Amino acid sequence: MTQEFFQISDEPIQVDEIVKKVESRDAGAITTFIGTVREWTKGKRTLYLEYQAYKPMAIKMLTTIGKEIQTKWPNTEVAITHRVGRLDISDIAVVIAVSSPHRKAAYEANEYAIERIKQIVPIWKKEHWENGETWLGDQLENVPYPEGKPHIKE
Repeated sequence: MTQEFFQISDEPIQVDEIVKKVESRDAGAITTFIGTVREWTKGKRTLYLEYQAYKPMAIKMLTTIGKEIQTKWPNTEVAITHRVGRLDISDIAVVIAVSSPHRKAAYEANEYAIERIKQIVPIWKKEHWENGETWLGDQLENVPYPEGKPHIKE
C-alpha cells in the first residue's frame, strides 16, 4: 500500500482514476463511495463548502484506515481521495474505492472507511449559507473550531 492510494487534493477528483488504483484480477467487486456537496442541510440552503486539512496528518490517517481495512477484510485494496478548498453544490468532496474478491466485504469496507474518515482524519469544513457561514469543526460536528481549524503543533 503506497501513499498514492491516499490523497488530499486541491483539484476536482476524477472518480475513474481512484477506481483504477484498486482494480485487480483477484477482485470480484469494486465499490465506490462518492461524497458530494448537498444544497440543503437541516433546513438551511448551502451555497458552497470550504474544506481545509492538515495534509501530512490527513494522508497518514487515510493510510491508517486503509491498513485497518486490509486487516479486517483480507485481500482488499483501498484508495481514498478527499478534496479541499471551495466546493460548490454537487462537487465531489471524497471518493473511496474498495476492491475485494467478494461484494459483501467491499461494501462493508467502504462504509467503514467513510465512518473512520469522519472520526480520525483532520479535515474540517466551513458551510456558507444564504444567511451566513460557520465553521462546523470536525467532520462529526462534535468539536467546533471558531478560528477555522484546530491548533496544530508541528
